[in-house]
Amino acid sequence: MTDAPAEHQPESHGGAAIFAALGANVGIAIVKFLAFLFSGSSSLLAESVHSLADSGNQLLLLIGGRRARRDADREHPFGYGRERFIYAFVVAIILFSVGGVFSIYEGVEKMQDLDHYVRPHLWWLPLAVLVISIVLEGLSLRTGIAESRPHKGSGTWVQFIRRAKNPELPAVLLEDVAALTGLLLALIGVGLALITGNGVFDAAGSIAIGVLLVLVAIVLGTEVKSLLVGEGATEAELRTIEAAILAGGETDRIIHLRTMYLGPDELLVAAKIAMPGARTVTDAAAATDAVEERIRAAVPVARLIYLEPDVFDATR
Repeated sequence: MTDAPAEHQPESHGGAAIFAALGANVGIAIVKFLAFLFSGSSSLLAESVHSLADSGNQLLLLIGGRRARRDADREHPFGYGRERFIYAFVVAIILFSVGGVFSIYEGVEKMQDLDHYVRPHLWWLPLAVLVISIVLEGLSLRTGIAESRPHKGSGTWVQFIRRAKNPELPAVLLEDVAALTGLLLALIGVGLALITGNGVFDAAGSIAIGVLLVLVAIVLGTEVKSLLVGEGATEAELRTIEAAILAGGETDRIIHLRTMYLGPDELLVAAKIAMPGARTVTDAAAATDAVEERIRAAVPVARLIYLEPDVFDATR
């Protein structure tokens, strides 16, 4: 068993999408918070905290990607690739607690203090900030879609989010979609509050944003949890690996096959394959090396391959 050369390791850390989202969220968070200070809008405060949480999340994704690239050592012989899964799970927790729960709390708090709602003097400011934020978030989402499309394949976007082994791109896409939806909810809530002079719409907008963030955090956390537990190769990858094992005639049977993603770009393949009992150790080693080379050529992400030659016995 040999490791694949490092230069063949596919890179799909979503860097461009993360940096685009980070730049948009930092700027938007500052502008939203300034608009909140002038308007006192609960929806704008909820959106400010949302953008601040998203900015922290993108920094965590960048840190996770950097730490995952560390070389394997004696303590972690399979490397640190799964750190990207851990940091993405932390992102889901922050989105749930800081973004979702705070927004719901702020909305409920304002619901209990509706008598003190005052229409801001600069009534147009929160609307202008929300419209500009929608445009910036739309540009960030476009970058995320462009970077995700090569990895999406022929399936739907929902299937991509559910099956992607790279946690950064689904996380950024979900955050951007949540941000755009939240901005629209805030625009509706603030707009109705300004038109009617009733603060219940502003408070309701904050609560709706919080519920949205909680739901997105649950979806993201559920998908990343599956990667943390240890997902195997996809059905298409399994079929390709099985075909590569059987293609050269060294073996006519796969006794058993196990796979697991050690990181988004690193698949572990372990298999016991049947070989004739009359083969010498040298012949079996050469046959095993040939099978390994075909697997690696067919599925480049399979960087750790363990093959055990055995004599098949149907009675065992």
